[in-house]
Formats: sequence, C-alpha cells, structure tokens
Amino acid sequence: MEVITIQSDAFQAILTRLEEIEKKALENEPDPENVWLDNQEFCQLLKISKRTAQSYRDQGLVSFSQIGSKVYYRLSDVHKLLNDHKRQAFK
Repeated sequence: MEVITIQSDAFQAILTRLEEIEKKALENEPDPENVWLDNQEFCQLLKISKRTAQSYRDQGLVSFSQIGSKVYYRLSDVHKLLNDHKRQAFK
C-alpha cells in the first residue's frame, strides 16, 4: 500500500472544499413539500395499480390535486400516508 503525505494546510483546504460541496449538495436536495408526483409515478413508487390509487383517493387516505384528468400527489402526503399506516413490530 502506498502512503501519500501532504502538508496540513493542504489537507485542511481539501476538507474545507469537501464540506462546501456537501453543503451545496444538501441545499439542492428537493423539499418533499415542493415535489409533486403524477399518478403514474405515485403508482410506481408504491407498486400499486391505478385502481388502487383511485381507491386511496376515494377513501380519503391520500391528499391529491387534480387538473382536468391529471392527478398529482405531493411527496410529503405520500410520506404521511405511509407513516399513518405504519405498524410497530411485535418483538
């Protein structure tokens, strides 16, 4: 194994730059409140049929928006649906 040595100020510069990159990456992460899924994406995400998605809407299990025949779900509402139906392990 090869050992590479660098000066401490160069090492600190590398660490600072990595922290800046990490910060920018986290800033660019979309807020679930602002991410919208169409019906197809919703069905693929939950691995359900379009009919099941319709059932969830009819039963009021998930909030949605509809423009014409297109249906949209906010990602945060999908998370809420999953959290509301979460069951604790028995053991």
